[in-house]
Amino acid sequence: WWVYSKPVPADGRELWTLFLQCSCITALIGGLFYNWMFASLEYSWHLSTAMSISFSLLLLLTLFLVHPARCVFSMVMPTLGTKQGRKLLLSTCVVIAVVNTTPNIVSNIQTILQVIKCICKNSSDSLLNSTALLQAASQEFGGAIQEAVYLLTFYKPMNGRFKFSSLQNTSSIYQKMDLAGEKISRDFLSAEVLVKDTVRVGSRLVAGFSMLYLCFESTWYLKNYLTNLRFNNFYITEKLERLAADRKAAHLLVGSSKNLIRPTGLKLSREEGLQCLVQAVLLTVALLLMLLLVAMEHLAFSVADTAVRKAAQFSVVPVTLHIKYKVGFGFPEKIPLRDFEQNYHHYLISSSAHCRISPPVPPNPSVLLVVGLLFCILYSTVFLETYARRLCRKIAASFFPSWEEKRVLYLYRKLSRR
Repeated sequence: WWVYSKPVPADGRELWTLFLQCSCITALIGGLFYNWMFASLEYSWHLSTAMSISFSLLLLLTLFLVHPARCVFSMVMPTLGTKQGRKLLLSTCVVIAVVNTTPNIVSNIQTILQVIKCICKNSSDSLLNSTALLQAASQEFGGAIQEAVYLLTFYKPMNGRFKFSSLQNTSSIYQKMDLAGEKISRDFLSAEVLVKDTVRVGSRLVAGFSMLYLCFESTWYLKNYLTNLRFNNFYITEKLERLAADRKAAHLLVGSSKNLIRPTGLKLSREEGLQCLVQAVLLTVALLLMLLLVAMEHLAFSVADTAVRKAAQFSVVPVTLHIKYKVGFGFPEKIPLRDFEQNYHHYLISSSAHCRISPPVPPNPSVLLVVGLLFCILYSTVFLETYARRLCRKIAASFFPSWEEKRVLYLYRKLSRR
């Protein structure tokens, strides 16, 4: 770290040490950058490779040649634990959740629609087949009436029977049902593609903006550190303690302990605690929205699984057509001519047991595990943000020790005046 934080290497050995350090850092960051672009942001592999190589070479030259750039880059790491780092992690979490849960939700909804389509088709088949039952019943019933009427000697009816026409061509009905199902499937598919593309583009924009803002925030911190003696200057450092001890004014640090913070301790000021609480509440809202999306996936799977199992177990509904007819004439005494009584049986089928239905897609437990792990990291960054800013100050002090002495002297004079 002593070689890495020096403005200029003293000899060739320090020069090679610095180059080796920058090369290792660049290789690690380049690999993480490629994985982030390809796996999380879903860029193509050749674009991710080209961008990671270009970024790595540029980063190597910048770190090796520019001393303030090494300071800014070093402060980017702890800055990941601040609000901007949480935005990066949150955008990655949103992409993982939406890209992995949306297809399952759409697939399970399509399974439910297939079950409904199968039930409607089987019910319509069974209902249309019942017309054949009515046709057979009408023929036998009409024949019985015709025979009874022919027994009359004083009246001869016209030759004819009851006629019942049944629907035989059902292809048009099935065709309309298939077209409706295909249209619904296309609508769901287009909605899925739209959601995934929107989330992917939005996450890429948020990720790119957050990366730029991370670098900007680190640069802004270094600029204020080097130009403003009062900026983030309320820590009891070792240099301040030595300065107060040399000037026999250690009591100044004891009396000002309520206003100053030891950067090595775990104490949080009131303002820092309130800020952590607000960030935790906002993060909880994002977590609830993410859990709502995961709950929708589980609900869609549960409904689809129940629909597939229950629809296959639908019982057959028996239908019985009972016809009872008596013919007689005469006055004042009625003479029976013909009696007709017959039962016709049919079954209405609504089960989907013999249909080809795609099985419901269960939720991927690894998605929930990854989202939970990322949110644990996010919650930890809420409380680590204060310590990350303290670490930024230590990094800046190690890169610019002469300026740190000026800041310590300014703080000591300020305490002495009080």
